[in-house]
Amino acid sequence: MPSKKITDLLGDKAAYLLSHQCNTIDKSTISLPSPDHVEKSWINSNRSNPVLRSIQTLLGHGRLANTGYCSIFPVDQGIEHSAGSAFSPNPIYFDPENIVKLAIEGGCNAVASTYGVLGLMSRKYAHRIPFVVKINHNEFLSLPNKYDQTMFGTIKSAWNMGAVAVGATIYWGSAESARQLKEVAQAFEHAHELGMATILWCYTRNSGFKVDDVDYHTSADLTGQANHLGVTLQADIIKQKLPTNNGGYLATKHGKTSPLVYEKLTSDHPIDLCRYQVLNCYSGRVGLINSGGESKGANDLQDAVYTAVINKRAGGMGLILGRKAFQRPFKEGVELLEATQDVYLDKGITVA
Repeated sequence: MPSKKITDLLGDKAAYLLSHQCNTIDKSTISLPSPDHVEKSWINSNRSNPVLRSIQTLLGHGRLANTGYCSIFPVDQGIEHSAGSAFSPNPIYFDPENIVKLAIEGGCNAVASTYGVLGLMSRKYAHRIPFVVKINHNEFLSLPNKYDQTMFGTIKSAWNMGAVAVGATIYWGSAESARQLKEVAQAFEHAHELGMATILWCYTRNSGFKVDDVDYHTSADLTGQANHLGVTLQADIIKQKLPTNNGGYLATKHGKTSPLVYEKLTSDHPIDLCRYQVLNCYSGRVGLINSGGESKGANDLQDAVYTAVINKRAGGMGLILGRKAFQRPFKEGVELLEATQDVYLDKGITVA
């Protein structure tokens, strides 16, 4: 049985999430996270020995070490949304050292941040916690705002500061996605040549994905296809937002799909929707981590545990959670990170 702390945090959603059995895509047909993930998924691939070592280094650190699951602490919101909006609730995180400290104290597998943050802290901390350098960003200082991802540095620079992995975002569906695809593919190839692992933020972005006041940017079918494009670029881990609905292709009518996606491979249950995201990551051979989302205040702890339970029971690899942790006092941030990790450590919470 799951721990009482977790069931209490889930509240009236506990039975709905913890008792669900997936009748869409059977768990026996997907590759599940395990301590021997590198051997199971990558040993026969084209990944070099240094890349395998980097993936294992990331998976072998923190409270979830050698479980096959990972908890990554990401902080690049100062660029994406402005430092003021990101750090004003807790100004200590204007100082990059506190970002790294929270990742360490919170028992995370890795800290993911910008060239500036990790470069400034590299000599003191690169040997203490795996670094994931985010290599491109969207900036909102330009007027009018642009929704694009721009490279902020070189792969060699990330390697020089001791990073074990690089991360990048592609806005799939955007007018700039073809250029981003090419840039990220070349960057990931170089990262693999230098022995680093790669993580792709597979976000959808197009105003046409909102139809009749319904936002399909996080629909299971569109995000699933974004994941499938991401693994085609040879990402070693896929980061995706948790699905909130389905039927994006049906609403936009801009691409091809199949009725079986909705009749057989998914249901309206959040675990089944997330399972479809996992399916699109080469049936789980490439790990899926879901993002923690924005901080909404008092319910952040419950929301984070809710997301972790869905991801784990769907067959995902873990969470990449930032704002919910750093936009609150340091000690509370540590407790929130540990609470989500406890979901993956709890043997009573199984794959649906």
